[in-house]
Amino acid sequence: MIRNTWLVLALSAVTALGISACTTTATTTGWRGSQAGSTKGGEVGATIARFKSRDPSIKSYFEHAYAYAVFPTVGKGGLGVGGAYGDGYVYRHGKMVGKTTLTQLTVGFQLGGQAYSEVIFFRDESAFKHFEGGNFEFDAQASAVAATVGAAANAGYRRGVVVFTLAKGGLMYEATIGGQKFSYTPVK
Repeated sequence: MIRNTWLVLALSAVTALGISACTTTATTTGWRGSQAGSTKGGEVGATIARFKSRDPSIKSYFEHAYAYAVFPTVGKGGLGVGGAYGDGYVYRHGKMVGKTTLTQLTVGFQLGGQAYSEVIFFRDESAFKHFEGGNFEFDAQASAVAATVGAAANAGYRRGVVVFTLAKGGLMYEATIGGQKFSYTPVK
């Protein structure tokens, strides 16, 4: 019993350090905190360009979606217990209307860490209003589409939302259960 308790505590500590490292890396690259206003345009623009370069068919989502959220970098890590965190920006008709954060806690077989970008498209005002409410989350069954050539052409909205991810680096092995939760703060 005591041995299991120490194992859980050790795994939790390693996970916390991994998530902290991902968050610290994100902070020092300038997309969090007080620097977000000065770098957001460059970070978001570069992220959108990478998505379009990887899959040109995603351009129609940027043009026709009611709104979208862009997470330039999401850090993810785990060893038994894991998590992910990322800051993002929300756009409606091409104009920034808010900031958002992504958090995720997972349980199951997982080892490693990775960084990726994520874009969430909202088909219509109803789907976006649900997100704006601040209690938006994906359940364990929700899935994201990896941005590869032609992936966007075959993807479809589910409950008014479609999600695309693009790996930036790292390596993560996982078979986990857990969903993403988002917060939203409008900008004035």
